[in-house]
Amino acid sequence: MLLHEQEQFLSYNGEVLVFQLLKQKLVEGAAEKTMNLCVRRMVFNRDIKMFVQKSSGAFSMKASHSKIEIICCSCTTDSRTGLILPCILMKKKKRNIVKYLLLLLHSSNQFEQSFHFKLDYELEEDIRLFPGPSVLWRHANKLFYISSNTCVVQSAPVQLSSVVWTGEIVGEGTVVLGLRTACLPENEDADELSTSDRAIWGSEFFGYTIQTQKMLTGTSFLPHAYGRVVSSVYVCKNERWRKQLRISLVAITHKNQLVWFQNGLPKGVCELPYEKACSVKPAVTSSNDLLFIVSFTSGNICVVQRRDSLQVTSKWQKVKSVLVDDFIGSGSEQLLLLFKDDSNTDVLSAFKITDLGEVNYTSDINYKCDVPVTEGLQENGLLTVQALEARLQAGFTSVRELQQHLELKKRVILESCRALIDLVEERPHVLPKAKEEDLVSLWDDVENPPHSLNKETLLASKVPEHFTKKLWQRVVGDNLVVGVKLTESFYLSLTDVSLSLVMDQDSSSISPIIKCQSKIIRLNKAFSSLAVSSCLVEPPPKKLKLDLHSKDDLKKEFPKRPSGVQLDGTKTVIAVTSLSPLLAFHRVCCVVLLHAKKQKHWNDGLQESKKITVLCGKILLSLEDISNGRYSVKMLRDNSYCTGSMEDILAVLAVSVRYSFQIVSSDCTLTPVNSWLLGEMECTPFKECHDNIFCHKAGNVYGTVFNWSLKNPFEGVLTIFCRSLTVLFQCLHSLTKVIPPTCDVKLLRCGSKGLLTEQLAMALEKEVLTSRNSFFSKESKAEKSLCGNEAGKNINNASLASLLDTEEGIKQFRKKLQSEQEECVLSMNQAVNGALYQKIALKIAEAQLSSDMIAWRLS
Repeated sequence: MLLHEQEQFLSYNGEVLVFQLLKQKLVEGAAEKTMNLCVRRMVFNRDIKMFVQKSSGAFSMKASHSKIEIICCSCTTDSRTGLILPCILMKKKKRNIVKYLLLLLHSSNQFEQSFHFKLDYELEEDIRLFPGPSVLWRHANKLFYISSNTCVVQSAPVQLSSVVWTGEIVGEGTVVLGLRTACLPENEDADELSTSDRAIWGSEFFGYTIQTQKMLTGTSFLPHAYGRVVSSVYVCKNERWRKQLRISLVAITHKNQLVWFQNGLPKGVCELPYEKACSVKPAVTSSNDLLFIVSFTSGNICVVQRRDSLQVTSKWQKVKSVLVDDFIGSGSEQLLLLFKDDSNTDVLSAFKITDLGEVNYTSDINYKCDVPVTEGLQENGLLTVQALEARLQAGFTSVRELQQHLELKKRVILESCRALIDLVEERPHVLPKAKEEDLVSLWDDVENPPHSLNKETLLASKVPEHFTKKLWQRVVGDNLVVGVKLTESFYLSLTDVSLSLVMDQDSSSISPIIKCQSKIIRLNKAFSSLAVSSCLVEPPPKKLKLDLHSKDDLKKEFPKRPSGVQLDGTKTVIAVTSLSPLLAFHRVCCVVLLHAKKQKHWNDGLQESKKITVLCGKILLSLEDISNGRYSVKMLRDNSYCTGSMEDILAVLAVSVRYSFQIVSSDCTLTPVNSWLLGEMECTPFKECHDNIFCHKAGNVYGTVFNWSLKNPFEGVLTIFCRSLTVLFQCLHSLTKVIPPTCDVKLLRCGSKGLLTEQLAMALEKEVLTSRNSFFSKESKAEKSLCGNEAGKNINNASLASLLDTEEGIKQFRKKLQSEQEECVLSMNQAVNGALYQKIALKIAEAQLSSDMIAWRLS
C-alpha cells in the first residue's frame, strides 16, 4: 500500500510533471524500507477540459533509518547534450550526515543520478539550480556551488546576505545577483556619488560570475539606492551593444512594489495588492502582451501587465502553485493556477488556465474566484516621475542653501577668532558691518548704550599682576595636558573656571582655537582623598547642531564651565586636548587663556559675578621635544614609592576617567583587595599622597591609578582612574578572581542622591527668581499705570453716574471705557531694548543650564 508524502509541480514542454515522494509499507520478508520518487506526466485535454495522465515513472531509494525529502525542482540544461531536462534535488538525512542527490528526468521517464554530495549542515537558504546541471546555495552569508563537471563543492570569495536571481548573461556565463554589505575596495575606481550612496544605504546590489569569478557592478542592473529594498529579481532581457551590457529586469521590493528597470534606470513602478512577495516570473500571451506573475508567501497571486505602464490586471487567493507554459498547444504561453482543495485528493482537481484574454479554462470545482482590482490602486507613472523630480530639485536647493550657510558660519567663526586674538594681545579690532557679511542685526543699534555688554563681561574687574604661580605642560599618550596653578587669593574670588588654548599662528584657512576639555583636580592638604570635578561628563545635547566639516580637526568647542569649585587644597586648572593635530605643524605656540566668573561682594551681603578672560602665558610645543621625552610623565619606583611629581600626578589623572565601586562582603573581610593591589597589580603609592597608588604592571593597565578606602573590614570603596573602558574591564576581571564570590560590587554615582536633590531644588529656585526679577521693573511700571487709571475712575464716579441716566451718556461711557482698556494694553506691551534683552536672556540661560546639569546627574 502506498502512502502519500510529498508533491512538487513542474511544467515541461506543455506538460505538467507531478513529482510525489511515496513510501511503501514493509511487506513480510522484506529486508529494508524503500522510498519511491514517482513522476506523472499530465497533459490537458481540451475536449473534456481536464488533465489526463500521459505516462509515469519511478526512482527507488533505500530509506532505512533515513529521512528523504524533495528540496526543489527546475528545468535546466544538460551540458553533455545541450538539452533542457527536468532536475530534482533530493535530500537524504541519516543521523548528522546530510546527503544530496541531483536527478535528471529523461523523456522515457527514467531517472539518472547526475551527482551527489554530502554536507554537515542542511540547505535552507537561497537554493538554486542552473545549467550544468549545477546546484547553488547560501550558508552563513557565503556562496557555495557544485557542478556535474567537477562534483566538488566550491566556495565563492564573496560575502552576501541574499541571492535574488541566478541565470545566464551574454558574455558572462552564469551570473548570481545578490545583496551584500556595502564596501569600497581599494582598487575600485568609483565616483563620489557611488561612494556616498554606499555610506548612506549600508548595503549594495552586485553580480558575481561563476565561470570567471568576476564581480559585476550593481549599477548596471539597478540604481544603488534600490539595493537594500530589493527582495527578488527577474532578468527579462540582456544583450551587449558596443561592448556595453544592456539589461532589462523587474524587481520586487520590500515596499510592496514591482519596479521595471532598463539599463540601470527605473522605467515604471506598480503597487502590489498583497504583502510579502517572494518571486516573479514572466509570461508572453498570444497578443504579445508581457505579463509578470508575482507570488506571495500567503498563497496569493497577482498578474501585472506591462503596456504603457505597469498595472495589476488580475489577482487570486488560495493558490497552491502557478506554472507558465503552452498547456493548450496554441503557440503562446498561458498561466496554470492550481488551487487548494482539501475536499479532493486529486492534485489537478482545482485549476484555471488563462492568458487574461481569449483562453480561459476552469475546473468544475468551486474555488476563490477572481478578485476585482481595487479602484485607485495604481498611480500614474508620469505623475510619480514628476513628483520625484520635484523632490530631487528641492533636495539640490536645500543642499546649496546648507553649503551657503556653512560658508557664512565659517566666516563668522574665523572673524570671532581674530577678535579674540586681538583682545588677548590688547590690539584694537574693528568688526565688519553686518550688511557686508550678509547678516541682519538681532539688536536695536539705536537704543544700545555707548558701552558694550561684551566689554562689561570681559573687562569688568581688574586682575592682579601676579595671579599665576606656575604654567606647565605634559604629554600623556596622545593627549596634551596644560596646567595653570593660581594664587590662592585670586582663586578664592573665582567660579566657573576653565582654560582655552589659542594657536599663535596667522592662518586664514583654519580656526586658531583648539578644542579642549577643562578639568579641576583637587588634592586636599592631608592627601587623604582625591576628587575630579563634575565637568568630566556633560548631558547629551537637547538639539542637534550643525558641524563644520573643515580639513582639520582644530575646531573650537567651548567647554562646559565647571561649577562648585572647592576652596581648599591646590588651586590648579587643567586643559586636555588631542596632541596629534598639533604635531602636524611641527612647531606650535599656544596662548593659554583663563575663563572665569569673578565675584564682587557688596556691603548689604549681595554679590555680583562678571565674566573675565585672563592671559596666563604661552606654551611651546615641538615634535623634537616630544621625541626627546621632555614633557613625558616620569613615574619611577623608589623604596616602594612612586616618585612622580605633582604635575605628573595631575596629568595622569586628567586624561583618566574616574569610576568608584562600593564593595561589600558579608562573609569575610576585604583584606585580599589590598594584597591584590600591591601584589598582582604591582602598585606603589605616590610619595605626595599615600592613599593613591600607581600601577606599574606591564600591558594596558600600566598607568592606572587606584584609591582603596575601607569604611570597615567588610565594606570599602575602590576608585579606579583609567584611560578606557577596556582597561576598566581588565581590572575588574582581575579583581573578581581574588575577592570572595559573595561580594557585592556596585558602581557609585558621581555625588549622593540627597545632595543632588538639594542642589536641584536650589537651582530651580534660582531659575524662577531670575525669571521673575528680570521682568519685575516692566511689570511694576505697567501696574502703576493701571492703578492710576483705577484711581481716576474712582474720582469721576459722581460724574459718571449722571452720564448713565441717558442713552447718549451710556455711549460716551462705553467709548471712554474702551479707550482706557487700549491704554492699559499698550502699557503692558512696552518694548525692551537690545542690550537689556541680551542681559536678561543670558541670566536665564545660565540658570537653566545649571538646573539641567544637576537634573541630568540625578536621573
